[in-house]
Formats: sequence, structure tokens, C-alpha cells
Amino acid sequence: MVLPLNPHPTFTKPDGPVVIVVADGVGHAPHGPSNAVTEAATPTIDALLAGPLATTIAAHGTAVGLPSDDDMGNSEVGHNAIGAGRVFAQGAKLVNGAIATGSMWESPTWKQLVHHGRAGTLHLLGLHSDGNVHSHTDHLYAMLHQAAIEGVERCRLHILLDGRDVAARSAQLYIEATEKVLAAINADHGVDYRIASGGGRMTITMDRYGADWPMVERGWRCHTLGDARGFATAAHAVDAMYEESDKGDQYLDAFVVVDDDGAAVGRMHDGDGVLLWNFRGDRAIEITQAYEAGDEVVGFDRGDDRPDVFFAGLLEYDGDLKVPNNYLVDPPQIDATMGEYLADAGLRCFAVSETQKFGHVTYFWNGNKSGYLDEALETYIEIPSDNVPFDEAPAMKAAEITDAVIELIETGDYDWGRINYANGDMVGHTGDLAATIESMEALDASLARLVEAVEAAGGIVIFTADHGNADIMFTEKDGARVPKTSHTTNAVPFAIHGAVGDLTLASIDAPGLANVAATAINLLGFEAPADYQPSLVTSPASG
Repeated sequence: MVLPLNPHPTFTKPDGPVVIVVADGVGHAPHGPSNAVTEAATPTIDALLAGPLATTIAAHGTAVGLPSDDDMGNSEVGHNAIGAGRVFAQGAKLVNGAIATGSMWESPTWKQLVHHGRAGTLHLLGLHSDGNVHSHTDHLYAMLHQAAIEGVERCRLHILLDGRDVAARSAQLYIEATEKVLAAINADHGVDYRIASGGGRMTITMDRYGADWPMVERGWRCHTLGDARGFATAAHAVDAMYEESDKGDQYLDAFVVVDDDGAAVGRMHDGDGVLLWNFRGDRAIEITQAYEAGDEVVGFDRGDDRPDVFFAGLLEYDGDLKVPNNYLVDPPQIDATMGEYLADAGLRCFAVSETQKFGHVTYFWNGNKSGYLDEALETYIEIPSDNVPFDEAPAMKAAEITDAVIELIETGDYDWGRINYANGDMVGHTGDLAATIESMEALDASLARLVEAVEAAGGIVIFTADHGNADIMFTEKDGARVPKTSHTTNAVPFAIHGAVGDLTLASIDAPGLANVAATAINLLGFEAPADYQPSLVTSPASG
């Protein structure tokens, strides 16, 4: 499909590249001791945000396709919005609609799950919180009720403890709420529904981009084979691990619930149905592959006695890889991304990030499409992330990303590019204020080198973020600091710097991340597509 762009009558392409820098998790919030962004020494960011082409833009809620403005943004929807130039209804909103209309229960995949559940056991696996970034317990509860109504007598929940998109040690609140739902369903329908296994989301199951397959293996063995430390209930498991360390929920070890004989109550068997109730794709793909690969090799040995189950996902997690084979709700159909338009215009680009965010500057940026749009025009570079706790290495790979980008810029071969610095998000999620401050300072030092290289090439830097996180690192309760590990609903910074001439900020009501694409397209000398959110800049000649 050819996606033509018309030359802009007043904007002209700079000599050097237009480089979009996404400082992941760096939101905009008032100065204060909880704000790692402003507590850090960040002279480069400060200078960018003090420039004439600086403002803030929305990166959460309806601005990125989420159900309401109470919903935190996240890296997936943020990069979708930047790359698409428009706002598409995203995972949670799509699922809410499918449940409200009942279309989910009419899908062939749901009917298959119910069939397998009636014949054996229905297993529901997913992130156990209402964070609404990867999942929501409301979706889980709707599925539990519907399964009971449709005659599924035995159901097992495999819960991934959050502590990342919600409070660091909030697992017991969610377990208590779910146990009440299960008790009511069991009493009303005479069924056997129980929590069967679990563990922290950063310890088991929810790896992404192939960074830590042993993590997926631990989860798969726990949920599938019942291979983990046993407890009488999930609440007992969490209590015990809280007593043993000060770790947040996301880092707790795998556990299984066992019966009086010590046998796991939720081991999977041939013919069972398994549904992953996460709606976000990046941390769902590897565990999906582990269940769907058959005899094919995945990142670990699953053995010859693995059960033959029917597996499905809540959404399709990768439209190019066709993962999973079966899913309940169609994902957003994102078309005509800025990358497609600019590739069809013959512009050369690069995308660079470390492993933790590589899919965001490629897959999500390109509208949930894997691989290159045009390999002859694009260069994608993944800097391998270190497999260590991020608060122990807060600089992450900012320096290496910057080295790679500067080398690309100095070739003179590229018209535009996009990069992601993961520091503010990945270190911010640890809840470690000191480490997050250090991570921001490392990011700023790398950004200084990058800005210098873009300036030397006669290019333009667009600096922004995909959502907030590092901007609020703790809240206070009864005079004590409570670490905040989740994203925020704060706006994010936006600034343009470099060969910008006499450009000024455009007057736009409620600008958001989706406005970035048209801005970049204008700076590259083209009129933006008519259906894109408008550009954030204007020139005197264009009005």
C-alpha cells in the first residue's frame, strides 16, 4: 500500500536527522522530594524544557485510547499513539466493550474454552490487579461468573502478583477480593473454583523480548506442573514471603496451593482449557509460546510429559507472529503509521533501544507489527539489557544506546530516528528513590551527548516521554513514606531543539502523544495526513 505525503509549503527538512527521544517513565510533576526527575541533576533536560518550543502533553487515559482519564498510561499505548498519530481504542477499552455487549461469550474461542472446562478444568492465568495496564480483575470476575453460568464445574486461577502498576505490597487486598468472588460463585453454582498458583510478575511468567526465559520457565512449571513451594492458600504464601523478606509483590517467588496430601490443586492435564487474561501483548508472548509451541523448541525444555491443553489469550498479542492462535477479542487495527508514510516517502530511519524497550520503538511504534516495514530503509538496533535488578544498575544501557545512535547520525545516512531510554520507567518501578535519581542523571548525561551530535549534524531533537513513573516515587501515609512503583497520570514533557528556525508552538486544545507524529512529519518537510492529530508546531508563513 502506497501512502503518499505531500511536501509542506513552508516547513523544510533539516540537513540532519529528526530524532525522537522517548524518556520512558519521565512524567511532569511539581518539584518535591518524591519526584526523582526534579530531585536529580538534569541540566540537559532542564535546558530543553526551558526552550521556546517546550510544553507538556497528555500520555494517559482517553488521550491514548484507554477507557477513562483515571487510567494510567503505559509504554505500549504510549508508543502506539506516537507512532500512529491518532488515538485507537486500546486493550482494556476493547475488552470492556466485548463484555458489556456479550460478544466475548459468543466468540468461538470462548465456546472452546467452556467446552474444555466442562470436560476437565478451566485454568485462568494472568496479572492479578486492577492496574489496567496489562489486565484488570473486573475482566477476570466477569469470566468466572460466565464460566459458572455455562456449566464449567472446575476452575483454577494462576495469579501473577503485581506490586508494579499498583501499590508495592497490595497482593493481599486483591487475593481477599478474589476469594470472596470465588466463595460466592462456589456457593451459588455448586462448583469448585480456587486459586491454584502464583508468584511475582518480575520473578515468573511475564518476561518480554526474550530477556529472561528462565523466568518464563519458572512460571510455566509452577502453573502447569505444580512445581513450586506449596502453601495451604495464596494468602498464606504471601504472608510467609512477606515475613521472609521486604520484597514487593512483583519480586515474590513462585508458589502453589496444595491439598491436605501436599498435591498441587491446580496441575494442568490433557484436555484442559487455559486462558491468559492479560490484554497487553509484550509480556504475554513468551508464556503463550510456551503453551502453544507443541514439539517446537522454545526458550526452555518443557519435557515430553507436558499436558496437551487448549490455550487462548484475551487478545491477539502479535498480529505478525499470529500469537496466540486463539483469542477472545480482536486487537486494535492500527494502520497507516508514521513509519509507513515516511518509508513510502523514501526516508531512511533508525530505531534504537535496549532489550527492555526494543519492542516499543519497533513493534508498538509500527502499529503492533513485528519486523521491518522496509528493510532497505530501516536500521533497528537492540542493545542487550543486563539481567540484573534495575536499581542495582540504574544507568541501564543509556550510554550504549547513545553511542550507537551517535554512530548512526555521523554516517549521514538517516533522515529520522527514534530511541527509548528505559531508565525512568524500569528503575522507577523498583520504588528505589535514590536509584531512580541516579538513573535520571545517567539519562541526562547521555542525552547531552546525543543533543550535541544532532546539533552538529544540523538536525532536530524531539524530546518527550510515553507516560509518567519516576515523577512520583512515594506517597505518605500516617507520616511514613510508601514507595510508589506504578505509573502516574501526569502529563509528560515535550520539547523541540535544534535547527528549528522561526517555528513556534501551535495552539492546540488538550494535546497528547498522538500529536507527536504530525509534528515529526512536518519537521521532515511534509504535510501530515489529514486524519492525524495536528502538529504541535507552526511557522509564521503557515499561520
